[in-house]
Amino acid sequence: MGRRKGKERALQPSVGTNVPRTEGREKVTGEAKYIDDLTFPGMIHGRTVRSTIPRGKILSVTLDPAFDWSGFTVVDHRDVPPGGQNVVQMITDDQPFLAVDRVNHQEEPILLLAHADRSRLDAGCARVKITYAPEAPVLDLAHATHVLKQLTIEKGDLAAGFADADVIVEGTYQTGHQEQLYLEPNGAIALPGVDGDPAGITVYGSLQCPYYVVRALMRLFGLPIEKVRVVQSTTGGGFGGKEEYPSLLCGHAALLARKANRPVKMIYDRMEDLVATTKRHPSLVRHRTGVKRDGTITAIEIDLRLDGGAYLTLSPVVLSRASIHATGPYRTPHARIHGRAYLTHTPPNGAFRGFGAPQSQFAAELHMDKIAGELGLDPVALRRKNLLRPGDTTATGQLLEESVSAEEVLDRALARHEAALQRNNKSLRRSKAAGGSKARLHGTGLSMFFHGSGFTGGGEVKLASRAGLVLTRDGVEILVASTEIGQGTRTMLAQIVADALAIPYEWVATSDPDTARDPDSGPTVASRTCMIIGRILQRAGERLKEALGGYDSPKEFRRRARAHLDEKGPLTIIETYEKPGEIRWSDETYRGDAYGAYAWGCNIADVEVDPVTYEARCTRFTAVIDIGKAIHPLLAEGQIEGGTLQGIGWALYEDVVMKDGRMANGTLTNYIIPTTLDTPEIDVEIVENPYRHGPFGAKGVGECPIDGPPAAIVAAIRQACGVSLDRVPATPERIMIALDALEGGRR
Repeated sequence: MGRRKGKERALQPSVGTNVPRTEGREKVTGEAKYIDDLTFPGMIHGRTVRSTIPRGKILSVTLDPAFDWSGFTVVDHRDVPPGGQNVVQMITDDQPFLAVDRVNHQEEPILLLAHADRSRLDAGCARVKITYAPEAPVLDLAHATHVLKQLTIEKGDLAAGFADADVIVEGTYQTGHQEQLYLEPNGAIALPGVDGDPAGITVYGSLQCPYYVVRALMRLFGLPIEKVRVVQSTTGGGFGGKEEYPSLLCGHAALLARKANRPVKMIYDRMEDLVATTKRHPSLVRHRTGVKRDGTITAIEIDLRLDGGAYLTLSPVVLSRASIHATGPYRTPHARIHGRAYLTHTPPNGAFRGFGAPQSQFAAELHMDKIAGELGLDPVALRRKNLLRPGDTTATGQLLEESVSAEEVLDRALARHEAALQRNNKSLRRSKAAGGSKARLHGTGLSMFFHGSGFTGGGEVKLASRAGLVLTRDGVEILVASTEIGQGTRTMLAQIVADALAIPYEWVATSDPDTARDPDSGPTVASRTCMIIGRILQRAGERLKEALGGYDSPKEFRRRARAHLDEKGPLTIIETYEKPGEIRWSDETYRGDAYGAYAWGCNIADVEVDPVTYEARCTRFTAVIDIGKAIHPLLAEGQIEGGTLQGIGWALYEDVVMKDGRMANGTLTNYIIPTTLDTPEIDVEIVENPYRHGPFGAKGVGECPIDGPPAAIVAAIRQACGVSLDRVPATPERIMIALDALEGGRR
């Protein structure tokens, strides 16, 4: 039968539906090319020779004369070309690409080797002899004195707030390192030249921020931007670990490629990736809080310390977000937060999902539970009394008027958890009757949290991000440097553009970023891609629609598009970020609107503790998050589940053990992450309280889910066995020590 003639079928919106992922098929079929799948004619392989001491002077670097060095390319700091600089382009010029005369942490790069036979590199590295004059290192926060960065946030009159309190509660809380542990290790391939120009450099990499790498290579080689090209290969995860670190690795590959005049591939193995790259900043947070007998907070004073490692990297912005979120989602008329990032002689710490907020909000939530215990109040009631609501102001003085959902996510989480308990009540009773849970101690814990979407304060204005659309005969192609690292960026942006243009989702083409083609959209970090870049592309779509004169159907869009291309030639629309007019912020005083909008969350964790082995296990988890609008509900839910599981891993399993300033458990046999067998049922509910400056009301989703799990799990452990832990991960050893202390050593 032929197609029935009649009215064209109405186009269904793409936003809010679970469309197929744009890159899904190529990943499922194995067609996707990750960095180690790529090869180029004449390509050789690179390796890094690293420091074996945490601090000291380099006295000599010697290549063993008895070894056959033929075929090797050797690079050190002297191979940085005239006009270039041996410094990684970052916030501060303190980190060299290659050490010159001293090292400041174990695993610091000193020398680079390349060879056509990858197996020869191990032998070559072993024949490099480095002698040092060691110096005494500082290896942890407890002994750190050198401040890399500090800031202070003040609101009201702290002394008056404490004078108004009935009780003052103090507490100290700690968190350790956490490894991002993306599935694909760091890797890059550098090629001498750009589009036939031998003076340039081209780099392919597994990375999050192509233009970070562009600027790093410009600085390293003294090149103008048109002589540097960076192409993102299919990337197997990032979580912040491929934000700033690839600048260093890509620079190393490029130095080798320049000297060898051949393409150079550098792929870290898992151990090198674990011991040498950045991690979550360890933290030490002290709270002093004034409260009324009824639980009303009158004053909050917080001393927040982060371990930055040997170089500054992104510590200032991690410290910034940690400090702004340090009070948790609670109101107070008087507050003072003093944040500092310290230097230690350990590998630099850097970006990780949450960017400091998980550390500071872990402390805030544990402290709320401590306040509730000292006042004899219900922890949920205490939180409800002090939650931020519309009309309240944050610690920076930001007036909350729009998309504020703290109480709503709390109510929804409690309702979902209660419903689940009712559903599971019969099976739980049967299990207990059969003796199945006799040996286990059970507890439930709750946490509240919030997370600012986008760069802090004036960051988005400074970035001036750009993105655009190219009209094609079949639809449009997105021009954007925001990267797909597994979270669904390409799909989500295509949905936004499709609905802005009122065309089918399949008519929107996407690709991995190439800086020779795509404008600088800023980094793929900070829960900004959907809210900031999505909104820029929505505006670009609206402009393109106007340029075509308007249309009332996809068929008419295509007719007008082809007519425009035939009659007027190519059409490209580039839009730039526009700051909402009501946002006010001072980088000098840290006062004003820290973020355009916040995501809000509540977690409830059910935990069981084995009183014999002291092992804690999360058995069920409720996560309710307000993200404004779920552009792709299934992908958004996946982001919440993934962030939640990373938080559970940090809470219970992921213990980075440092020895002499180096990660001692740098393998997957002894750095433990949760597997599917350790993953509880994660019950997710997405709340949609729209933000008017986000695309179709959307806010950020990627980071917020990791902020809450550690505190909820520690609270559940406390309810299960009566011990109050003040740090994570809550390993069996730490639970045992706490129980021993609780029972006076009788256990």
